[in-house]
Formats: sequence, C-alpha cells, structure tokens
Amino acid sequence: MGTWLRWSLLLLLLSLVAGSAPAQMAAPATATFTNPLLPAGADPWTVYHKGYYYYTHTTGINITLWKTKSLTQLATVPGQVVWTPPAAGPNSRDIWAPELHFIGGKWYLYYAADAGTNQTHRLWVLENSAADPTQGTWVSKGQLTDETNKWAIDGSVFEDQGRLYLLWSGWEGDTNGRQCIYIARLQNPWTVAGPRSKISTPVYYWERDGDLHDPQNPPHVDVNEGPQILRRGNRLFLVYSASGCWTDSYALGMLSATAGTDLLQPGAWAKSPVPVFRQDTAAGVYAPGHNSFFTSPDGRQSWILYHANSQPDQGCGNRRSPRMQPFTWHPDGTPNFGPPQPAGKPLPRPSGE
Repeated sequence: MGTWLRWSLLLLLLSLVAGSAPAQMAAPATATFTNPLLPAGADPWTVYHKGYYYYTHTTGINITLWKTKSLTQLATVPGQVVWTPPAAGPNSRDIWAPELHFIGGKWYLYYAADAGTNQTHRLWVLENSAADPTQGTWVSKGQLTDETNKWAIDGSVFEDQGRLYLLWSGWEGDTNGRQCIYIARLQNPWTVAGPRSKISTPVYYWERDGDLHDPQNPPHVDVNEGPQILRRGNRLFLVYSASGCWTDSYALGMLSATAGTDLLQPGAWAKSPVPVFRQDTAAGVYAPGHNSFFTSPDGRQSWILYHANSQPDQGCGNRRSPRMQPFTWHPDGTPNFGPPQPAGKPLPRPSGE
C-alpha cells in the first residue's frame, strides 16, 4: 500500500471517529430537576421498595398510585387508580391522605374517608398480598379505630422495638375546634390494641392560626395534623403540620423521642418551640406542609416530600402541588430542613438516580 493511500485511509478513519465522538459523548439525562413534581397533589406520600418509588396523594375521589424509579420523573409516568370507594356508606366520600406501607410481607393502604360530612371522617385500611401494590387485589380490612371512635384523619404507622404503632390527627370530643396528635399500639396492621394517647396539642402561636369564615364550620380551629416519623439512630422525630391548611401559616412542627421508651406516654415526646419548616414569601412558597420522607436510591441522601402553594391565600384547594428537596442534619442530631426552595429553581437530582 502506498504512503499516500495509507495517509488517506488514516485521515478517513480519524474523521469517522471525530464524527462519532459527539454521539458517544452526548450529555447524559439532565442532572437537575425543578419543583413542583406535578401540577397538583396535596398530602404527598412515597415509599421505596425493591428499586421503585410508589407515590400517592389526595385525589378526594379514589386512591391512585404512581410507580417510578425516579421521583423527579414523576410527571412522565401515569397514575393508576387502585381503589375506588363504594357509592355510599361511611367511607364513600372525601378520601384524604392515603399512605402506602409494606408490613409483614403485605401492602397496606391507610386513608381517611367520610359519609359526606366532615364530622364522619374516620380511618380505614386496605390490604394487598401482591408483590407489586399496583397489581393484585385490594381488600378492605374495615375501619381502624380505638375504643373512642372519635373523628380521625391522617393515619400513619411505624415500628419501634418490634412494636407497631398508629399515629393520627383527631378530636378530643365530638365537635370541631382543635385537632391533636394521638398514638396507639396496633395488634396488627388493621386493629388497634389499646387506648389512644394524646401526645401533641396546639399550644404555640404558630400552631393556632386557624380562623374560618364559613358558616358550616366553627369560627376557629387549632390544628396539629399529618404526623410522620423520621428515624435516625436511636432517635425518633415526629414531624407534623400545624395551623389550618387554609392559612399561609401552615408549617411543620416536630416532636422528638428516644427509641425504646414508652412512646404512649406524652412525657416521652419533647416538642420544638419553633416550626422546623415554614413558608418563605421571598421564594414564593406558601403553606408548606403534610410531608413524608424518603432516601435517595443509593441511600446516601435524606429527602423531604411536601406540598405547598405558589401564591398567598390559595388555601386547601387543588392548587397545592408536591415538591421535594434534600435535607441535612444539625450537629445535635436533629434534622435541618432548611428553607423551602422556589418553584422552577434547578436542584440536583437525588444521588443514585
């Protein structure tokens, strides 16, 4: 082969390699995301199981699940209705704040529902033995209640020292006016084992913004609701929503306890005197609350998932949207959620996505 031909072939090969380089070095999928995750969705909840995040939020009319490997891509996957309420009855209306839990090899959905009036709101449980909660059959296990059978919403469960507990927001009596956080032991995922114990009552000013201007409701309601457990080492943090969701003051408060103590005793829980997450008007984030927690796919980062409004005075309607952001930990071991991040601001995607 002549020298000229060899050089021609070499130049051709180099041009082919150069031409293919941009394709081989194409930028990966964007390394950032922006909030909100969906245009609307109050009371967001997620759980990670075998490589997938299962997400749900309040629709009011059914329970819908989303299945995705990446919560930042939630808008790209369809939601699947897994349960539709009966046409009439005590759990036929106002389906609120569903939570999905995997307990003892089965899936459980906890939700609040009523018969058409807020006074009849109670907690209910569904069970599914399929490996994937978007498959199989959801079977009603009935109402979940303690012996008082008082008004109840926002049920959540957690385990400590092999014992299963139920948390919820409830009324002390039979009339609206104040929502408190209650705890009770569970005999199994659908049966309360003993009496309820009140562990948080709205006492600080930031828990008591709740004036109403509605003849169908009392003039004022103090609110503690949406309890969620965050665990780190031997410490338990109960993060809850405070003040009325119809106010811009809606914020997150926190109780803390030591794992292994008698969690049914109010004295086991210490309340933070200040909110741990609240609105940021400069960032355009109003009434952030009703959160849940998750870790990044590689388990290295802690994230908070919550809803918020983008304008003041938007209340509890369908303009609340789900958002997520990472958080860190203070030197004393308590969570540092930081301020809520503005909608539209690029944030790094969770590590491991």
